[in-house]
Amino acid sequence: MKKLIIQIPCLNEAKTLPETIADLPRHVPGIDVVEFLVVDDGSTDGTSEVARAHGVHHVVRFRRRKGLAAAFMAGIDACLKLGADFIVNTDGDNQYCAKDVGTLLQPLLSAEADMVIGDRNIQAVKQMSATRKRLQLLGSWVVRQVSNTRVPDTTSGFRAYTRDAALRLTIVSDFSYTLESIIQAGKKRMAIAHVPIATNPRMRESRLFSSTWAYIKASAATIVRIYTMYEPLKVFTSIGTVVFLCGVGVSIRFLYFYLTGTGRGHLQSLILAAVLLIVGFQVALIGLVADVISGNRKLIEDLLYRVRGIELTLGESAVTAAARKQEHVER
Repeated sequence: MKKLIIQIPCLNEAKTLPETIADLPRHVPGIDVVEFLVVDDGSTDGTSEVARAHGVHHVVRFRRRKGLAAAFMAGIDACLKLGADFIVNTDGDNQYCAKDVGTLLQPLLSAEADMVIGDRNIQAVKQMSATRKRLQLLGSWVVRQVSNTRVPDTTSGFRAYTRDAALRLTIVSDFSYTLESIIQAGKKRMAIAHVPIATNPRMRESRLFSSTWAYIKASAATIVRIYTMYEPLKVFTSIGTVVFLCGVGVSIRFLYFYLTGTGRGHLQSLILAAVLLIVGFQVALIGLVADVISGNRKLIEDLLYRVRGIELTLGESAVTAAARKQEHVER
């Protein structure tokens, strides 16, 4: 029996959530059970009560706001514990067309991918400004380069995961899960697919960031941070090489003046060259140390994946045993 749970991270979505829930599919081809889960990120407008009133099967509620990334991971963890074989993530503002859930799941059901991202075709989204479209396209290009993937719309929150892919997710960013999860999946050699999806008219402005500049800063910081976590040797070696070559260049300049007899007064260049050479070498060494730490982190992530799997297996065994015991009592 294949079980799908559609999770919806929410922050004060009492007004938009009813329409979002109403549009969600109750039956999906290839799926036996469909359930809904709402993650209430400390809402103050009664989002949890609205979710329950409109037939949501499961609600996870934070007492205070923790952010979209934390809400997303809490939802993933809850879905896994509830026995989901597939997990679809969507937004509480009904941005994505729920009828595309089946399309999103198809590559997973046919075992072609571990993770599927819905492609909104940014250029065709009417409610998005030209500036933001350009930024989205640029950001997606950067993420594709650092993650070695081909996802055209990396900021899309409409995505689907297999059980195994969800078990391997470890989001550490406080800002958002969208970019980090793709970079992480790419570095872990997961099979990532993308399918075209439709969007609904905007019901409200985004609450994820206060301004375009704030979004750029947060996204850039996330990309740099996650890429450095997975490729520290490349990052620090590149920086160290640039600094070291600058030191070599300044050294050559000093030697030129010194050998031509006009080196007097260029002692500062010699000092600067020495500093740059030392710093460049030290940065490269930091890269080696960071690479060793990165290797340990990968081992820890693999251990976490195994522990999660064991926890879920034990939980499912306990539920099965309880069900059998109940059945025996009834007999």
